[in-house]
Amino acid sequence: MAIMSPQARLQAGLQALQLPLSADTQGRLLQFVQLLIKWNRVYNLTSVRKPDDIIARHILDSLVVVPHLDARRVLDVGTGAGLPGIPLSLACPDTEFVLLDSNNKKIRFVRQAIADLGLDNVTVEQTRVEDYRPEQAFDVVISRAYSSLGEMHAQVGRLLVPGGRLLAMKGVYPLAEMDALKGAAVQVEIVPLQVPGLDAERNLVILKAA
Repeated sequence: MAIMSPQARLQAGLQALQLPLSADTQGRLLQFVQLLIKWNRVYNLTSVRKPDDIIARHILDSLVVVPHLDARRVLDVGTGAGLPGIPLSLACPDTEFVLLDSNNKKIRFVRQAIADLGLDNVTVEQTRVEDYRPEQAFDVVISRAYSSLGEMHAQVGRLLVPGGRLLAMKGVYPLAEMDALKGAAVQVEIVPLQVPGLDAERNLVILKAA
């Protein structure tokens, strides 16, 4: 079997997602992969270290939610190394993103990546979500890192505009977490996701005030 280059692997993944991105955007996504690899040697940003794995498990795994974003203003809570916020901000240049995390080392990387990639639709907040008081609310709050749906709904719901949505990116179907939401005034939708090159279950949980 022929070995695919990172560029070809990204192109194949984007085609599978039916997400046409310009050559410039694809180039910056690959630049972000290289930044992750470079900084990971010192900062231990992610346990995923090979370019092919980063493309599947971080880049495409972030971009798979683009069809469900549909927002003018998005908050990425617990962004860590800028995931999913940086790939999404590259794919959605007309959307305003705020990337929030309390980890100093990871936020240093995120700030540098934003500068290196020339992203003008992203700002960074280093704080705990409990202490965050934005001037404007968000259409969407998204996270790959929240421990539970109940905690996310309780802590982050206040940051949404009326009719706004919480998007929780999960692995296996979060049955126990769903049970914890019973009685909450929230509508729940679960969308199965298929990430190209990733043989693992992925689900997007969409929470909206009832």
